[in-house]
Amino acid sequence: MPQNKRESLIYTVMMCFVMVLWMSFYNVALQQGRFTLETLAAGWLGFPFAYVVGMCCDWFAASRIAKGVAFRFLVKPQDSALKKILCISCGMVVVMVVLMSLYGACEGAFHTGNWAGVPGNWLVNIPRNFIMALPLQLLLAGPLVRRVFRAAFPEGKVLA
Repeated sequence: MPQNKRESLIYTVMMCFVMVLWMSFYNVALQQGRFTLETLAAGWLGFPFAYVVGMCCDWFAASRIAKGVAFRFLVKPQDSALKKILCISCGMVVVMVVLMSLYGACEGAFHTGNWAGVPGNWLVNIPRNFIMALPLQLLLAGPLVRRVFRAAFPEGKVLA
């Protein structure tokens, strides 16, 4: 886990890259009804703006909410690192899925012009994204990014 603000920013950049990129591909595949090279191209084209939105949502909202709830209600300072990681990661997924599903519904409305469908699309996107994002975060992206992060930035090497 990051130990200071600078490490937290670097970790967030890495985690958002992995999660937003894969979720972009996933959502385009859901829209197209299949996963093809066109899916990858469309996901990659939509990725830069989604990444900026995801970083802002993560840094300014999701991280604060997830850590606040986790440390107030779920974990104590003496709890194991694994318990802290799982509680914060699950909280981050919940908040980010809600926010980024709204982003996806608005992006779809921007392309189709159907702004009246945003609330319905948002509510449909939340469970679809949650069933992909939670296992992705807990089983693949989280462990991978933590390992790469600590290999690149050993504990105590990034100054506050």
